[in-house]
Amino acid sequence: MNEPFVYEICIEGQLSDCWSDWFDNMTIHNDAGSVTTLRGLVVDQSALFGLLNKLQSLNLALISVNRVSPFQPA
Repeated sequence: MNEPFVYEICIEGQLSDCWSDWFDNMTIHNDAGSVTTLRGLVVDQSALFGLLNKLQSLNLALISVNRVSPFQPA
């Protein structure tokens, strides 16, 4: 995977928007329950594993990782 894709990563727990910078400017959406969705551009597989390692370092439970679409530059 050498091209960027948009990903949605769902985790258990709530994250504040202030974590967005630390998660490479992913948007953070908290649902009414206890699930948080991070969505944004991931430039390559190495960056994806970096994001997953950050989640693990915070001891957050991973629910799902979905590639939503290829990046479409404006």
